[in-house]
Amino acid sequence: MAAELGHGKRNHVLSDYTFAVRDEETGQLSTIGKAYSGLTDVEIAELTEHFKKTTTANRGRYREVKPQIILEIAFDSIQPSTRHSSGLALRFPRIKAIRRDKGVDAIDTLAYARSLATSRDSA
Repeated sequence: MAAELGHGKRNHVLSDYTFAVRDEETGQLSTIGKAYSGLTDVEIAELTEHFKKTTTANRGRYREVKPQIILEIAFDSIQPSTRHSSGLALRFPRIKAIRRDKGVDAIDTLAYARSLATSRDSA
């Protein structure tokens, strides 16, 4: 959904990524988190070039991009949030992999994320 310039040695590459889940009722993508760890410098360089080409809105350090890249995310838990449009946020997200074998239609749904948040609350 978005890519942002990093900090420190990554201040010249787009290394902070905002990602989303798909609302199965509307088909809309809703943000659920942001991660900046887990990828190699080579992968970040590749994504930087991709996101520069697919930017839909450039807001300085922050760019909205066409949602085409699928990231596999590991996280500790899901909690309610007013920061993200899904109403949820991943706690301690980390990028596990770029899923080049998946399309946007294969991403997790908002209902699934809600079920994970609910099951965690009842555990």
